[in-house]
Amino acid sequence: MAAHSGCATGVPRLMDSREDLVDRLRRGETEALGEAYDLHAPAVLSFARRLVGEDAAAHDLLQEVFLTLPSAIGSFRGASTLRTFLVSIAVNHARHHVRGAARRRAAMSRYGHEDVDPPSTPEHHAERADLARRLTAALDELPLDQRVAFVLCEVEERTAGEVAAIVGAPEATVRTRVFHARKKLREKLGGAR
Repeated sequence: MAAHSGCATGVPRLMDSREDLVDRLRRGETEALGEAYDLHAPAVLSFARRLVGEDAAAHDLLQEVFLTLPSAIGSFRGASTLRTFLVSIAVNHARHHVRGAARRRAAMSRYGHEDVDPPSTPEHHAERADLARRLTAALDELPLDQRVAFVLCEVEERTAGEVAAIVGAPEATVRTRVFHARKKLREKLGGAR
């Protein structure tokens, strides 16, 4: 049997409805898992990078999400999108990755490994690198619940309702977490008035 290549006989499966894909995942169809990965891995990886801050850890987290999906899909009730469900799995797995993130980020910044675009001037490069280090350090100091809420609401621009569904908390709690995260980030980045 050929490996999953995204092509199938007839109409591509990627055109199937969300419910059909979820049903096929529940039946344990390997092809459905590949399709879910093709459809949602970029978004989950992007979220993971923002949350854990390291490419290698983000890829590990992505792998954990899709390894967990076959057993977790039974708890998917359809109240959100499959992508939102996958992000909620990532949030649950992120707790293990986040513990060591501050130490790893500090070590990386000491060696000057910044993942920024080439600057137009040395001053611009220095400012961007400094801001990236400060923001990374400030995010590392936030409690995980505040960091998750901030990344989902402010970076990924999700609504408080969507975030509430992902993290399993009331919308008011999500808004409070974002408020406190913003306040702490402003203080740490020198923007508090």
